[in-house]
Amino acid sequence: MPAIYDCLDPNVRGDGVSAAADAVRAGRCVVLPTDTVYGIGCDAFNNDAVATLLATKHRGPDMPVPVLVGSWVTIQGLVREFSETAKTLVEAFWPGGLSIVVPEAPSLPWNLGDTRGTVLLRMPNQPLALELLQETGPMAVSSANISGNPPATTAAEAKAQFGDTVGVYLDGGPAAVGEPSTIIDISKPRPVILREGAIPVERIGEVLGLDPESLRRA
Repeated sequence: MPAIYDCLDPNVRGDGVSAAADAVRAGRCVVLPTDTVYGIGCDAFNNDAVATLLATKHRGPDMPVPVLVGSWVTIQGLVREFSETAKTLVEAFWPGGLSIVVPEAPSLPWNLGDTRGTVLLRMPNQPLALELLQETGPMAVSSANISGNPPATTAAEAKAQFGDTVGVYLDGGPAAVGEPSTIIDISKPRPVILREGAIPVERIGEVLGLDPESLRRA
């Protein structure tokens, strides 16, 4: 039976984070809250675990799994180059609801799907998620839903979709934002918004000194 930890209870929170961290280290998937929606996650460097995550979501490798990090420093070991654009966006929006697509470091032994040499990174603005990430290191995390269904915004919604296929559920209360992150691709010469979401494109344009409409054009 899956274990659901009510992490709003301070007496339970530590046990929940420990159980989730142990599960991730053992190559299993867990459900965790983020600031945007609930996620299903595993060790980003365990390729079997990532394959299990995709299978649990009924999703193929054509949609690569994002990676969540617990600090600004972590990103520097995951990217080929920490560009000025990346630095500007990280300083402005992390932790928060902006995911950035950047060229990945060439030596990383992971298989997140058909990434074409890039990785999608985010630092969530959710204390429980950050606590777990500090324990586990980078995690491959996708929205907690069967592909085609709405993303879960509570642990109960996630469990209704995944049931016993996930062993540990961390309940941190309803996700604060309730919509997925905004995704911006900065792996090419010109930044492009791939998905509009939690962070308005206008704010991103303001930070980068670019017209929001130019960011929307592929």
